[in-house]
Amino acid sequence: MSADDARWMRRCLALARRARGRTSPNPMVGCVIVDRRGRLLAEGWHRGPGTLHAEADALAKLGGAARGATIYCNLEPCHHRDGGRTPCSARVIDSGAARLVLGARDPMPGHGGGAKAIARAGIAVTADILGDACRDANAPFLTWAAHGRPRFALKAAMTLDGKIAAVSGESQWITGAAARADGHAQRAIVDAIVVGVGTVLADDPRLTARGRRGARDPIRVIVDSRLRTPPTAKVLPAIGGSAARTIIATTARAPAIRERRLVAAGAEVWRLPAQGGRVSLDALAARLGAAKILDALVEGGGELHAGFLAAGLADELRVYVAPMVIGGGARAWVGGGGAQTLADASRFAWVGAPRRLGDDWLLIARPRS
Repeated sequence: MSADDARWMRRCLALARRARGRTSPNPMVGCVIVDRRGRLLAEGWHRGPGTLHAEADALAKLGGAARGATIYCNLEPCHHRDGGRTPCSARVIDSGAARLVLGARDPMPGHGGGAKAIARAGIAVTADILGDACRDANAPFLTWAAHGRPRFALKAAMTLDGKIAAVSGESQWITGAAARADGHAQRAIVDAIVVGVGTVLADDPRLTARGRRGARDPIRVIVDSRLRTPPTAKVLPAIGGSAARTIIATTARAPAIRERRLVAAGAEVWRLPAQGGRVSLDALAARLGAAKILDALVEGGGELHAGFLAAGLADELRVYVAPMVIGGGARAWVGGGGAQTLADASRFAWVGAPRRLGDDWLLIARPRS
């Protein structure tokens, strides 16, 4: 990997991130076009569904022609026709470019394959430049493309001993303002927030981006096997004032009269298969994926976190740790029966360095596998 290739791929990633939180269900893509002498000719990025793809955006600034140039993209150009549009692979071929440099392949069936078509047309292709960083930038899209479900990040604000509330149930606030602001910033860039009904009953949250300027509220998903969510809950569109969708995932045993009341308050009710008397999280993941929800933040509580861990659906942990100890039998951020032995424990690896947020720390981990 040359220094120039790395430099221009970093620029692609910076361009792609300009639209972070606004491209779903499409990926974040940036494109840079450089001439034979390494001078920047044009750049572009995908701004969201219905707008030009990054390659088309950059090439449009050159009238579609980039003869002899090198085109950089952090994700493989698409190779499918969407609504009759010309695929990005064809645009690259028609541009007369001499070389394509890409960061990550597109694994989506019927969507990827652009690099092979471009190579067959006689254009040199170099792949996997800053590949890990490019795959990480589009982890939600790549998870959805490969597995048909969202990427789930489990989030919790806890004490040093892993508690999320005092013995009395009091939880506001364990972490300080800086940590809470960071959590709300995350809400503004994901597609959905997932909570258990216990969180709704205990805290009556709105689950919004909390007034962040220009931010859109995420879809709210409540896992509630018996529809115990009150029809007066602030998370409901007709009550809390947010126009964002509220989806309540339940089972066949939930009373129909409760469903009617919740629907009247603006909720969508999904009746899903049960597993052990609770909503099957595998079924929920598949239904969310079918609805093109790619990126979900699971905010708990402890039983829901335990369920996602047990189902192998925890793609990332985001834990905010406050310098506080509660002790005793207060609620922990992961419930369930717990691992019987250390060999049974879920294993994770740290990602990056811990980040200081006021008096608190943000720690991020992902599965070792």
